[in-house]
Amino acid sequence: MSLFLKGKLALATVLLTAQNLFAQQPVTDGVEMADRLRADGKIWVVVAVIALVFAGIIVYLIQLDRKIGKLENEVKDKHQPLNVRP
Repeated sequence: MSLFLKGKLALATVLLTAQNLFAQQPVTDGVEMADRLRADGKIWVVVAVIALVFAGIIVYLIQLDRKIGKLENEVKDKHQPLNVRP
């Protein structure tokens, strides 16, 4: 066996063994922070902030796509040969 293959085999063994060691036990009581935010009614503030950030990212990506599209069209127009009629 080559050294490279032995290393991969050893790494795979360690990762598969470590999987059981790092597994978390399920939470039976729930998440305290989420429960507290729900009780105080502040969970909607968290949801609103996350929605605003997500909407901002979507708007930014749409604007970026439009700008890239315009640049692609400009480059394509510059590289097209002129149609010269004899």
